[in-house]
Amino acid sequence: MSEILIDELVIPATADAPDAADFAAAVDIAMTVEAEGYRTDDLRLTAAESLPWWQDPSSPRRLFGVRLEGRLVARAMYDRLVTDPDNAWAMVQVLAPYRNRGIGTALADAIERHVRAEGRAKILAYAVSPDGPGDRVSSPTGFGSVPAENPEVRFLRERGYELQQVERASRLPLPVELRIPDPGADYRLHYWVDRAPAEWREDMARLYTRMSTDAPSAGLEEPEDVYTVERVLAMEEAHALSPRSELTAAVEHVPSGRLAGFTVLSAPVERDRAVHQDDTLVLREHRGHRLGMLLKIANLVHLQRERPGHPSVVTFNAEENRYMLDVNEAVGFVPMGYEGAWRLDL
Repeated sequence: MSEILIDELVIPATADAPDAADFAAAVDIAMTVEAEGYRTDDLRLTAAESLPWWQDPSSPRRLFGVRLEGRLVARAMYDRLVTDPDNAWAMVQVLAPYRNRGIGTALADAIERHVRAEGRAKILAYAVSPDGPGDRVSSPTGFGSVPAENPEVRFLRERGYELQQVERASRLPLPVELRIPDPGADYRLHYWVDRAPAEWREDMARLYTRMSTDAPSAGLEEPEDVYTVERVLAMEEAHALSPRSELTAAVEHVPSGRLAGFTVLSAPVERDRAVHQDDTLVLREHRGHRLGMLLKIANLVHLQRERPGHPSVVTFNAEENRYMLDVNEAVGFVPMGYEGAWRLDL
């Protein structure tokens, strides 16, 4: 085919801005590829729902696309933390009818050039891997594997990426009958929608920071991502522009008066669409008290009380995170697919 031309795409101010068409098309490409990989639309987001994530100033993102006959048929993106000079996170997605034409290779080459020009040490990439026959590539954690002959697996390995971790996507059909466990005298549950109460903002900044260090990251060696109260407030302001609602359950350690853990569910306006499980964390120093189970059940009850009618909840967990997977399985989540987490050292 003729030379592949790559355009950098505008990240618009709003989803209905005059320059937002390319962004919306790029989001649709990503959602189409994910739906194909997981064989469900449960993960689909609209452009308006995606935009706050793209506009986060603490993690600048760049978006690229390839057009054929005036239509976007592929997209690539990478992002990085302003506080971290070493890491970049990247993704390349090509619509199925346009694969095996060199488009994915051209986009991956472009991303790697940009990352190298910034002097970064490595690229981390996540790619959905549908189940398939034949040999497997096993995660070095000892938990999970991906099919060696899958196109995305061969593509990444040929470029020098090494598998570091396998993530499981799981689905819980709703409604579900649940009873909130007794937290005991030392712990107390709190709930809110969208904005954290003022008294918990500092604790939420601490919890979000610890998400980057306490969650299993295997050989990805992801950096600490520091949150401040100001960043939490800015994130809440951005989420307020999205049509989704953020439902939070948090657990307070009563003797200290500090939050020990939290979990967030992201719910769309439309009641016939799936809810997404976002962050869940129990601080290491409070583990062993079944707080993960407490939080997960409490927020599902919270969801069904505040926003009844959604068909399901979907979540992601590292395969080696057996505690949280045990919690999810006990609640009723079942696996719906897997993705690999890959690393390229530059």
